[in-house]
Amino acid sequence: MRRRAFFIDRDGTISEEVGYVNHPSRYRVFPFAAEAVKLINRAGWLAVLVTNQAGVARGYFKEDLIAEVHEQLKQGLASEGARLDAIYYCPHHPSVGDAPYRAECDCRKPKPGLIARAAEELDIDLARSWTIGDRYGDTELARNAGTRAALVLTGYGRGEFEYQRGSWRHQPDLIAENLLEAVREILRTDDDAKHERATG
Repeated sequence: MRRRAFFIDRDGTISEEVGYVNHPSRYRVFPFAAEAVKLINRAGWLAVLVTNQAGVARGYFKEDLIAEVHEQLKQGLASEGARLDAIYYCPHHPSVGDAPYRAECDCRKPKPGLIARAAEELDIDLARSWTIGDRYGDTELARNAGTRAALVLTGYGRGEFEYQRGSWRHQPDLIAENLLEAVREILRTDDDAKHERATG
């Protein structure tokens, strides 16, 4: 059976939104992030990070820095017993920078390329998976990729929800205070998980 996944946005969702992270010292993981990822791990879902990192195309930092920041993230989570199963990122921008980073790609969110690649490589059932992020673009990503959508009120989330939701074409399936609360609610109400508890 294909697996289910949480597709998790990075800045503003699993870590603080500080603008472009152009040095590892600027990267700060939310204190509740590890517990959220541990819940995902324990439930048997995949925890997959999906993030736009157009700072590469804009010339703010080299692509090597993304790998360094993500290694810092993985080590921090691991120190608390949590594990990301995969990380996918888009370094492109359609109109800024030089080739190969200036590109009309299929991986820049809300286009679904990152999630489509993850689904193929990790055998993920998208219809039974969730995308969680702090921007309306993450809700659009979920719709484009065929997952359900959760908006968290960390990062840009609260401002976008309070001031912009009237213009949204699609509403999220769930709105939660933060990543941990979103994961808890999704797992609490998941029909498959309830069936497994009842029959296990």
